[in-house]
Amino acid sequence: MVKIPFDNSYAALPETFYSRVSPSPVSAPKLVALNTDLAVELGLNPDELTSPAGVAVLSGSAAPDGATPLAQAYAGHQFGGFSPQLGDGRAMLLGEVVDQSGIRQDIQLKGSGRTPYSRGGDGRAWLGPVLREYVVSEAMHAMGINTTRALSAVTTGDSVMRETPLPGAVLCRVATSHIRVGTFQYFAARQDLASLKALTDYTIARHYPDAVGPDGPMGLFSAAVTAQANLIARWMGVGFIHGVMNTDNTHVGGITIDYGPCAFMDSYHPARLYSSIDRRGRYAYGNQPEIIVWNLAQLATSLIPLMGDDPDASVKAATDVLHSFSAQYKTAWLAEFRAKLGLKQAKDGDEALIMDLLERMAGQNADFTNTFRALAGDKARDQFTDPTVFDDWNTRWQIRLADEGTTQNEQRRLIRSTSPAVIPRNHRVEEMIEAAVAGDYGPFQRLNAALANPFEDIKEFEDLKRPPTSDEEVTETFCGT
Repeated sequence: MVKIPFDNSYAALPETFYSRVSPSPVSAPKLVALNTDLAVELGLNPDELTSPAGVAVLSGSAAPDGATPLAQAYAGHQFGGFSPQLGDGRAMLLGEVVDQSGIRQDIQLKGSGRTPYSRGGDGRAWLGPVLREYVVSEAMHAMGINTTRALSAVTTGDSVMRETPLPGAVLCRVATSHIRVGTFQYFAARQDLASLKALTDYTIARHYPDAVGPDGPMGLFSAAVTAQANLIARWMGVGFIHGVMNTDNTHVGGITIDYGPCAFMDSYHPARLYSSIDRRGRYAYGNQPEIIVWNLAQLATSLIPLMGDDPDASVKAATDVLHSFSAQYKTAWLAEFRAKLGLKQAKDGDEALIMDLLERMAGQNADFTNTFRALAGDKARDQFTDPTVFDDWNTRWQIRLADEGTTQNEQRRLIRSTSPAVIPRNHRVEEMIEAAVAGDYGPFQRLNAALANPFEDIKEFEDLKRPPTSDEEVTETFCGT
């Protein structure tokens, strides 16, 4: 018997928010990984989850007592084009628990079968994207970046058809909610103001309780702008490229969600992208701050009907809030990159110093992660094809460091605490997936072990720091649907 202390609130919302769904049994569920620390945080018993009954729940074959399985409805702009009807086409929300810290968490299965929103799809996932999301989302969490989490990965014993038959799998994902910009768009597009207000009130209560009151919709929007400014700055600081920043993949609570064709940069360039479906570079690394503003504008548009009786005044007020993103993001971005240079104080010229380094890195194909990490030692110039390109910048950086009033050890500790030693490099993720498809989960387990402490230099994981050779480089990543 699997006991999950469900305390479901989303299922108590009007049925315009979701469709009830039932578990879709799989042939032979087998547990690949269980995040035992997360299970304990959620108040779950790891022994129960690893039992046959627990694996049945994690595979979507059975619903435990207290679950209210549902697929959430939402809309979204996908690469700029609006789709009024999307929704969980291959996901099922089992329910919610209140974790050991008092935070409400969704427990959702991805790849659990068809729903009313599948749009002709099979509702399933194959093993590769499941393991990718498990590894990358847990790495992001270990880096201190707001994100969904991975509780488990289970193979189904069934094949799913993509270009070829591939092994099926189900991810159990944990999130503070699954409320997206597209959720608001869904009701706004239908002019369903009653549901839109219910969603707004629910989101405020769950994510932004300080916004409760007559100005709640504006307070929600303002808080979302701040949360996203901070989140995108963190992405930029670790070289993360989401790859598919559609409004249905943008969380109003400011967490990273929906790891499809995501990637971490190897060599730095602001136009870097990997997503196979991003043909025009809309979601390239350097475009992410602008795209999130575009997405937030869609959230504002959805909330305008709730912001007061004077639409023109509401539009002006929301526009002013949106325009505040730039300053908030710049502050967060500068703090992120100052720390990566060992700097705590804010001084004139810091932005120019940071940008100059990035431009030199781009011109020399310097590895993003290893260059910043090497600033904590004496080998940063070795990251450049022509090391003399680094030297002039280094002279100015040393002068700026001397103006900090901190010791070299303090500066190096700050760099190491903000510049990871190891990231889930694309070629390592692909190697891990290939091995898993062949039945070897050793690389998956090893990658997870290394990424659990991304800011530590651990000798046994030294090889995972190495950038790909030209033969190993992964230039495209795929969403898996």
